[in-house]
Amino acid sequence: MENTRFELTTVTPLLRIFDVAKAKEFYVDFLGFALDWEHRYEPDMPLYAQVSLGRCALHLTEHHGDCTPGSAIRIEASNLTEYHEILTAKKYGYARPGLEQAFGCLEVRIADPFGNRLTFFERLDGLSPET
Repeated sequence: MENTRFELTTVTPLLRIFDVAKAKEFYVDFLGFALDWEHRYEPDMPLYAQVSLGRCALHLTEHHGDCTPGSAIRIEASNLTEYHEILTAKKYGYARPGLEQAFGCLEVRIADPFGNRLTFFERLDGLSPET
C-alpha cells in the first residue's frame, strides 16, 4: 500500500507489571531507563507509567485489562556490546544476560520480574534479523 501522507513512526509496547518497586529496580536501576512519568487515577489505584532509554519508550502497567504478562518484545540498539558490559558490571541478583549472535544480530535477552521477555539486538553488517 503506497500512501505518501500516511507514515508509521514508533511503537510503544505495554508491559504488565505486578510490583512497582520491583519494576523500578529492574527497568530504572538495572536496565538504566529513566522514569518519565507515573499516573494513577487515585492513590490506591494501579500504576501506569512510562520509562525510556534513548528513543525507546515502554509503558508499564498494573492494570489487568491492558495486556497480558509474558509478552516478548525486540528493541533495536547500537553499541550493544557496551550496553552488555554495563549490565554485567551491575551484578544484578536476578539476571545475568549473555551476549549472543543469532540471525545476523548480536542479542542480549533478558526477562523482567513479571515474565516479559526483552531482546535487545544490534544488526551485524547491515543484515536484517530475517536473513
